[in-house]
Amino acid sequence: MLSGSVQQYNKWVKVLPHIVDSVLLASAFAMLYLHQWSVFDYRWLQIKIIALLIYIALGMVALKYGRTAKIRFAAWFSALLVFVFIVSVALSKSAFGFFIYI
Repeated sequence: MLSGSVQQYNKWVKVLPHIVDSVLLASAFAMLYLHQWSVFDYRWLQIKIIALLIYIALGMVALKYGRTAKIRFAAWFSALLVFVFIVSVALSKSAFGFFIYI
């Protein structure tokens, strides 16, 4: 989208982000159900789900609602950082994620 590619008008390009976001959210709730965990028992899970919702919102701004290229780029870059944070929270099982090493 930032490069002005004509591929952005393909139907699969418009549908795929919704599928990815839905799978990520469903997998979070499936993990809770399968392990019989409560989101209120584990602070890192709360942070991970909140960060996932922030990631989805930033993706919406980057792909659709950003008015200028600068806003879309900032949202895209921020979404990448949030994604890395989500992975670090998942791997470390700490609410601080990669910040635990700083």
